[in-house]
Amino acid sequence: MKFAMARGELALDEFGRIARYFAPLAVGEPGALGLLDDAAVLSVGEGERLVVTMDALISSIHFLPSDSPKDIARKALRVNLSDLASMGAVCRYYTLALAIPKSWNAEAVEAWLAEFTAGLAADQAQFKISLVGGDSVATDGPLSISITAMGTVNGDAYLPRGGASVGDDIWVSGTIGDAALGLVALSEQWPGLDAAAREALITRYRIPEPRLSLGAGLIGHASAAMDVSDGLMQDLGHVARASGLGAQVEFDRVPLSVAGRAVVTLVGEEDARQHVLGGGDDYELLFTAPVTEREAIARIAAVQDVPVCRIGCMIDGQDVIALDHDGEPIALRRTGYAHA
Repeated sequence: MKFAMARGELALDEFGRIARYFAPLAVGEPGALGLLDDAAVLSVGEGERLVVTMDALISSIHFLPSDSPKDIARKALRVNLSDLASMGAVCRYYTLALAIPKSWNAEAVEAWLAEFTAGLAADQAQFKISLVGGDSVATDGPLSISITAMGTVNGDAYLPRGGASVGDDIWVSGTIGDAALGLVALSEQWPGLDAAAREALITRYRIPEPRLSLGAGLIGHASAAMDVSDGLMQDLGHVARASGLGAQVEFDRVPLSVAGRAVVTLVGEEDARQHVLGGGDDYELLFTAPVTEREAIARIAAVQDVPVCRIGCMIDGQDVIALDHDGEPIALRRTGYAHA
């Protein structure tokens, strides 16, 4: 593991920073080798497959510079855990790469790292995952965070993205649109929104909830799955294309939170549904399943205490559409976040 100094004047050198801030996160995992080597040596049990995912977060794009380092850490880790959840994997390990702005002074770096690693430590304990390596560099650009998360599944028992069939139900977990509405709420565009609703939406944007237990429980029942990261309709399009099908969603079935419904009341459904259908950062599970699996999925969701809702079905063709109250297609200004 290599954590180079962000600035030459830092009080701690590279190895001092590893020892103080990052080595404690690797305690309890023998394969991490105390973060003293150049790589981890990880054991995967007989019959298990390693599932690996990586996401990068950039300041002012994926989080706000004003967000607390603890919240930034939790989001950076959790968006990767959400990818593992969408495969039905059990999370195991992660690596971390940081690009720290050169403009930060030594005290700022130390204070930020202390809070950032505290956030990681809290989520490590909650999700039973260990840091096993990484890198840190200085940059003339914005703060950048990249995490690679690793999980395991038993043999071929995982959730594919492209396994849906015509007639399969389309399901989502939790509620949709909160994070996108929370980002707008942060800009204070809706001064009439109740303070409690505003805070609830902002929290959903800052701290997603990966549905790991639900994902693992859906193996053998769901036909296809992914998480809603870039927008419900855009991500549904990925499932549809991977399955060689189209998809149809009824907006009235898309689950909204109490706070989300408060926005609908405030700004009107036409504006709100653009954010709900085309916004991102929900990190809920989007999955398909045969109609015959409805009772089983309801039982699994009840056991995991995660609400799920059927919102549509897979259809022949290539169209991926959302329908309004009258069964007419909803014209969307965008279907989701566009990556560069």
